[in-house]
Amino acid sequence: MNNKIGLYIHVPFCLSKCPYCDFYSEKYSRTLAEQYKQAVLRNLEYYGGDFDTVYFGGGTPILLADEISEILGKIQRTDDAEVTVEANPCVCDKQRLARLFESGVNRLSIGVQSMQERELAFLGRRHSVQQAEKAIVCAYNTGFRNISVDLMLGLEDQTKESVLRSIQTLAELPLTHISAYLLKIEEGTPFARRSLMLPDEEQSAELYLFAAEQLEKRGFMQYEISNFARSGLESRHNLHYWHCEEYLGIGPSAHSYYGGKRFCAERDLNVFLSAEHQRIIVTDDKPGDFEEFSMLALRLNEGLRFDDCYRFGIDINVITQRCKKIPEKYINITNNGISLTRKGFLVSNTVIGIILGY
Repeated sequence: MNNKIGLYIHVPFCLSKCPYCDFYSEKYSRTLAEQYKQAVLRNLEYYGGDFDTVYFGGGTPILLADEISEILGKIQRTDDAEVTVEANPCVCDKQRLARLFESGVNRLSIGVQSMQERELAFLGRRHSVQQAEKAIVCAYNTGFRNISVDLMLGLEDQTKESVLRSIQTLAELPLTHISAYLLKIEEGTPFARRSLMLPDEEQSAELYLFAAEQLEKRGFMQYEISNFARSGLESRHNLHYWHCEEYLGIGPSAHSYYGGKRFCAERDLNVFLSAEHQRIIVTDDKPGDFEEFSMLALRLNEGLRFDDCYRFGIDINVITQRCKKIPEKYINITNNGISLTRKGFLVSNTVIGIILGY
C-alpha cells in the first residue's frame, strides 16, 4: 500500500453553472476567493499531512490561479508530487496558465466535453471548439506536458460520426489523458427539468464502446471505466481512490478517506468560510473493507487480484464459483485475479454484485 496520501481541494466557484452539473459551486467573486484561500490555509494547518498528489477540482479552479499559487506554497508534498488543476477553456489565458506552471502545477484537466459546436451549445458550455484547441496549445506552450481533457458521450443527437470527429481532433493535440464518460442526468439540475431526446441505453453503450475503441487506436489506453491515458500517464490522484487508499478533501462538499474514516465537508460555502476548520459529516467509521475495496478495484482494467482476496481472508473458490454465473463477454478470469471486459464495464454494478454475492 502507498504510505503517501492524496489531497483534494474543492474550489466552489464558477462564472456560470452548466445545466448538467450537480457539483457544488457558487458565483465567483474576488472577495470570496480571498476568504476561501484563507479558509483552505486554516484547514491545511489543522490537518497537516504529506501528499504525493494534489488535485484542485471544482467548480472552475483556474479562476483562482493566484490563490492556488499561494496555497501550494503551504502544502507539504513529495518532490515528484502530481499537482492537477481543473480548467475551462474560456479562462485558460496565458497569464493564469503561467502562474499555475510557475507555482508547481504539472498537470491540467481541461473541461472540453466535445469538439463539436452543436454539442457544446447543447451542454451550455461557454467555450467554442476553437477556444478549446487554443487552450490546449497555450497550456503546452506554457510548459505543461501532462494535459487531460473530458469528453462527454450520450448527448442529444450525438452519433458515432460526431464522436469520431471529436476524437480525431483531440488526438492531434498534445494530450496525455482523456476521460470519456456518459452523460448522467442528476436530480435538481436544469437538465432534469427538461425533456431531452437522449440516446437510449443500447445506443449509449454503442457510443461508449466505439469511443473506447477509437481512443485506443490513437494511443489512449483504457485503464478505468471512463479513463484513457498514454503509457505511464494515468491519473495518479484518481488511482488513490480506485486503490482504496487514503486521501484528504478540503472545501465545501469535499469527501475524504482520512484517519481511518470516510467523511464529507458541509455543502455550504459560508459555513466553510466562517468556521475555524471545516465542519464534517462522518459517512463511514470503518471503511476499506473487502466489499468497498473490490468494488473500486473492479473499475480498473487491472481488476481484483487474488492476493488481495487472501489479504482480506476471502476464499477465492467462492469468488470464482460466483463468476461462473457471469457471461464470458463481461469478465476475464486469470490465475492472478478477475477483471471486467469493456462490455462488463457497461453493466459493472450488476456484475460486481454477482461477484460479491448480492
